[in-house]
Amino acid sequence: MNASEARAGRGTEAADDAEDPDDLHVEEALALVNDAFGRTSGDPARARARDSRRGGSRPDADGRRPAARPARHDDRHALSWTEARTVAEHAARRGTGRRTAPHAPVPVPLGTALGLTLAAPLTALTDLPPFDTSAMDGWAVSGPGPWAVREEGVLAGHAEHPPLTDGEAVRIATGARVPPDTTAVLRSEHGRTDDNGRLHATASRPSAPSRSGTPSRPPGVSRAGAGSTVAHGQDIRPRGQECRSGERLLPAGTLVTPAVLGLAAAAGYDTLSTLPRPRVEVLVLGDELLTAGLPHDGLIRDALGPMLPPWLRALGAEVTAVRRVRDDAQTLYRAITRSGADVVLTTGGTAAGPVDHVHPTLHRIGAELLVDGVEVRPGHPMLLARTKEDQYLVGLPGNPLAAVSGLLTLAEPLLRTLAGRPAPEPYTMPLRDAVQGHPQDTRLVPVVLRGDAALPLRYNGPAMLRGVAAADALAVVPPGGTRPGQETELLDLPWASGGIGVCFT
Repeated sequence: MNASEARAGRGTEAADDAEDPDDLHVEEALALVNDAFGRTSGDPARARARDSRRGGSRPDADGRRPAARPARHDDRHALSWTEARTVAEHAARRGTGRRTAPHAPVPVPLGTALGLTLAAPLTALTDLPPFDTSAMDGWAVSGPGPWAVREEGVLAGHAEHPPLTDGEAVRIATGARVPPDTTAVLRSEHGRTDDNGRLHATASRPSAPSRSGTPSRPPGVSRAGAGSTVAHGQDIRPRGQECRSGERLLPAGTLVTPAVLGLAAAAGYDTLSTLPRPRVEVLVLGDELLTAGLPHDGLIRDALGPMLPPWLRALGAEVTAVRRVRDDAQTLYRAITRSGADVVLTTGGTAAGPVDHVHPTLHRIGAELLVDGVEVRPGHPMLLARTKEDQYLVGLPGNPLAAVSGLLTLAEPLLRTLAGRPAPEPYTMPLRDAVQGHPQDTRLVPVVLRGDAALPLRYNGPAMLRGVAAADALAVVPPGGTRPGQETELLDLPWASGGIGVCFT
């Protein structure tokens, strides 16, 4: 969607921005009416009253939530969006003697390390460059000119050339090891040979920095007046200019990008010590889902099965399987208990409908609910549970945009922690247009970035993907909404921040 489409129809867009009325409880609908008459939803007394009505206890410091009976959607005590993300991020760190990541570091070849996280600092195994090299094509020269030129040149990758004597020069290629006793490299465009084969420096130009990094001659002063000399160290990359052997290049926790692979190779590495990707098994729930063809007879296409695996890989996970599970409690129980993944991710079944079996199944297996509902729209019936000491379950709502909300609220911080990745730096941008807010809950709204502002997009209902498919980010809209120009936190989408090839491989 382009900027003109984002601008069009703001007067009629309120209906698209607002939550589906069928998705609001009676209390929330009353809150909308009260807000319309000027009573703020952010009032502390009102917030305390709301918490009191909902009942239940907040989780303790380590994210544990006591549960005396199977929790259902209509009697949960939801966490705020910020609290839920914090609990998810710290869930894997809980316990004594446990590593941040569930598995020990493993050495992997450079060719398969892209997208993993360094388990240990990257330390140079050699000086870079490992010897003095030529920074340019030209001549290696010794002493003042003119110079007698040797017949045999120096190429990159060849053994050390015999030392030069004063008044000698030799042709040299970029990256080649300079002969001993070389004074400088004279670039090809700054030298000429006379009829007797002697080399002369011809350029009158600013001096290049010496090995110490300071110009050896004021700018504009010619070389010895007659072009017979060059600055000491000119166009030579000295050994260890970039780093010395043993120097720390990158810290542990660094994401392995193509540039990191190049640096590691240059520094002498064949393998890297990395944290393995957390393994995720996706369980797509629902008897109403089709995997091909057009919707018919009450059946709809499954949007989450194709969407979630590449998105999970972008978050640092290894997707081990995508399984379709019918709306049957025993089938779901078997699928969860037989999974060997680090994280089980379910879609749908987290509310309180007649075939929503996630909560009863978690109670049956004795899972520990860490997050049981989040004050965010769309996606409030999401959940996070610990099913085993080393396994988690993230329950996403079944509506597609609500599932995206759950993915970024709970799965992203959990997987990032398990993979050992650093948290992204939060940032804000002004929203060009006003965004209607929920009276109590945070809203995640697709936006496109245009210049120095973010443009909210239409088609942002819980079941819609049209808005997020055109988006660069999701705006974190606080309860009550935002006014035009208000600075608002943004969550980058993987394809906008890193590119398809890097993020989804």
